[in-house]
Amino acid sequence: MRPCANLGGEEKSVVPREVLTTDIRGELILLGTGTSVGVPSIGCPCDVCTSDDSHDKRTRCAALVGLPQGNLLIDTPPDLRQQLLRERVGLVHAVLFTHEHADHIFGLDDLRLFPFYLGHPVPLYCEVLVEDRIRKSFDYAFAEMEPTHAGAAPQLTFQRIGLAPFDVLGAGITPLRLKHGPRFDVLGFRMGNVAYCTDTNGIPPESLALLEGLDCLVLDALRMRPHVTHFSLDEAIEVARQLRPQRTIFTHISHDLGHARTNAKLPAGMELGYDGQRIRLT
Repeated sequence: MRPCANLGGEEKSVVPREVLTTDIRGELILLGTGTSVGVPSIGCPCDVCTSDDSHDKRTRCAALVGLPQGNLLIDTPPDLRQQLLRERVGLVHAVLFTHEHADHIFGLDDLRLFPFYLGHPVPLYCEVLVEDRIRKSFDYAFAEMEPTHAGAAPQLTFQRIGLAPFDVLGAGITPLRLKHGPRFDVLGFRMGNVAYCTDTNGIPPESLALLEGLDCLVLDALRMRPHVTHFSLDEAIEVARQLRPQRTIFTHISHDLGHARTNAKLPAGMELGYDGQRIRLT
């Protein structure tokens, strides 16, 4: 139990309050598995966007990792509030960023509640380019002006990372350099024998070496046709065949790939991911 602050700036007395959350230790949850516009995409009448299959409803990409000392969020997509409510997870202890694109950072303001529960700002683990983009896009969170009320802006601190392994919330994280088309470098992450590699169409040899011996690989697979910044499904399958993890789950999926019909054609040990899917950490 910890005191509940005036979350919306309303003048109410402080009363004890318990955080309503779910214990996800030992699991990685795929909060979102969709491409940057989500699925269904606005105004699209295709079979996948109008599908009744819940697996074809894909919010923007993010993952949540239940570590020994708390919940590590990977990216803050625009759908973050909806995703956390859906999974009944009410507490994020730290955030780890893959890169600075809008569909991976623009839900950052939804972190505003967590400092009330944590008793301190939310630590953000990211590269310098991500920090620069966040400071520009959310400048109000870093203004020197005194806030009008508690919770007016997210309370955040930055922890710079690079390619060196580091510890967070009682677990070791190994960053992996990935190519996201010709202009962008992004990070994937290995946690034990599970790796998360979204938004990529190129894995350098030194990163491939760090992805050997996996129990589960979560990997970008946008659509059937080639794309300039994402693996196509066939390209992702080839990467999985090369690395030979016990299980491969594809993410960052567009409306080109229907869940059921695509899974029916995939090689053994490979599958399309879906929002809310849970993976055991090993």
